[in-house]
Amino acid sequence: MIRHSLSVSQDPRDPEFVQDPYGFYAERHRASPVFYWEEYGMWCVAGYDQVNSLLRDRRFGRENRWGAPLNPAEGREHLADFDRIESGSLLEREPPAHTRLRTLVNRAFVSRSVERLRPRIHALAHQLVDALPGDKAFDLLPSFATPIPLTVICELLGVPVDRADDLLGWSHAMCEMYVPQRSRETEVRANRAAANFGAFLTAHIEEHRHTHADDLLSALIAVRDTGEKLTDDELISTCVLLLNAGHEATVHQSGNAVKTILDQGGDPCRFFATPEATTATVEEALRFDAPLHMFNRYAYEDIDLGPVILKPGQQVALLLGAANRDPSAFEAPDKFRPGRADQKNVSFGAGLHFCIGAPLARLELQESLAVLFSRRPDLKLSQPARYRDSYHFHGLERLMVC
Repeated sequence: MIRHSLSVSQDPRDPEFVQDPYGFYAERHRASPVFYWEEYGMWCVAGYDQVNSLLRDRRFGRENRWGAPLNPAEGREHLADFDRIESGSLLEREPPAHTRLRTLVNRAFVSRSVERLRPRIHALAHQLVDALPGDKAFDLLPSFATPIPLTVICELLGVPVDRADDLLGWSHAMCEMYVPQRSRETEVRANRAAANFGAFLTAHIEEHRHTHADDLLSALIAVRDTGEKLTDDELISTCVLLLNAGHEATVHQSGNAVKTILDQGGDPCRFFATPEATTATVEEALRFDAPLHMFNRYAYEDIDLGPVILKPGQQVALLLGAANRDPSAFEAPDKFRPGRADQKNVSFGAGLHFCIGAPLARLELQESLAVLFSRRPDLKLSQPARYRDSYHFHGLERLMVC
């Protein structure tokens, strides 16, 4: 373990930290926004400007050129199915593979393409509110926050929504691979989920190729069948990534946003009085309590971070949640202020790996939150909301409201 004047020990599974990581971030901003996190064994960056810059710095990349998934080390045989899917994921690749894969799916996710989904999302939100209990407490996450992004990404991609429970189970199991101090059982479960997810998609793709449907999967199959731009493994990996990323973060952000708005007290409708107010509220919710707090990258050459020079192969953790609360970048960073003059965030990343689904996520949040609070302005927490023990994902275990 590295011992350095900027070494910091903080168990990411400590209950107090899980419920409120922002106190830890505030201390890092005061002491040094670049520090060595002992439990992770890597250098971390918490300042907004530096995180924003490093996300765009091509001397760093997501691709682990020294290990899994591209070059799995011995002892990972039990993760063969998981690594196979990860190795074809555009999230884990760099150019030219990343450029080729992202180009194939980008058109479906640009703002002008997702805007046509607004009426569908609006109607779905109303449909879900219609079904909410009116006389007892209920968990908003499975009854409202989850179905919207899951249904939309399934329909956009061309995957049956009636398999949602399976998709959720596989997605949750695979995402557990990114939680600190994971067990062997967690790895086996994630690998089994990856195998099942891959098998389902393989069968569905073979069936779907004959339907000639107007969806993203049909477009990807057509590209795959030309034999020029997309391999079978890449097709499966791309579908898994889009299905997982297309709902996980948005579910967390929806829950976090509702909690934040209810915590403000008063009439929540004031945050959604106009389309402009709705947009500002969603942007501030993304900044204030983001669903992803850490994004790791590998150094590809010697890089001076200030207190340390990273060597090729070393990782750096970019703390998105901390950057969004940097007092040098935001006035009163711990205050929820929609429409603030210094509105910005790195919740979707930046640069080459900027979240491809950001326009869709923003649209889903705008429509769903506006509909929810217009229909249920009296909504309130029926018990304190608690965050899941799942750092660096940051989302609620449940959101009990009435």
